[in-house]
Amino acid sequence: MATVRQARGGNEPDPVLAAYLSELGGAHGIVVHLREDRRHIQDRDLRILRETVRTKLNLEMASTDETAAIAREVKPDMVTLVPEKRKELTTEGGLDVAGNSKAVSRTVKALRDAGIFVSLFIDPDAEQIKAARSTGAEMVEIHTGAYAEAVSEMVREGELRKIKKAVKKASGLGMRISAGHGLNYVNAGPVALISEIEEFNIGHSIVSRALMVGFENAVREMVRVIS
Repeated sequence: MATVRQARGGNEPDPVLAAYLSELGGAHGIVVHLREDRRHIQDRDLRILRETVRTKLNLEMASTDETAAIAREVKPDMVTLVPEKRKELTTEGGLDVAGNSKAVSRTVKALRDAGIFVSLFIDPDAEQIKAARSTGAEMVEIHTGAYAEAVSEMVREGELRKIKKAVKKASGLGMRISAGHGLNYVNAGPVALISEIEEFNIGHSIVSRALMVGFENAVREMVRVIS
């Protein structure tokens, strides 16, 4: 919604209204990504959503001092740390926690000291899961992009096995688990059958569906798919 708004530089469509309609449709939480270049969600959106969201507000952000300071001030219900590249259309992969453990751990500590629940968006990889656990983060969000974009059923089944293995690893380490990226009305079902995953963050496919059936109905239909 914010991407469409920023394309014209105006005031509509309003992400705050989209969040309200999503909650009416049965959404259990609202996710916003405050990017460094502010290409879609703006600081104002985040602050208004903090006042209006009645379920759970999940702020996706890069592991930087600037965004950490904003999060500590606004106090979303949770923060998900994600990788960020200026030229990417959307997040292209999981956060490299293993290769940046000190920096990520510092951000996690700053957020948790402010009373904010922290999740890390990572690929379904055992090394990254172990590294995520060492940072003090309480949850991992498993990146489902490779599964969602698989070019054949055989490849998709292989990616689903990777996700299941990663979920078992994270669960065994005592972490809570969510999943997201590329999930839609067709492919979400098999991932939703993994019982340890307690939360799904789905955006683009719901917005696309909402263009046809409206936001409240689009969310209600996705909740039905997952259930």
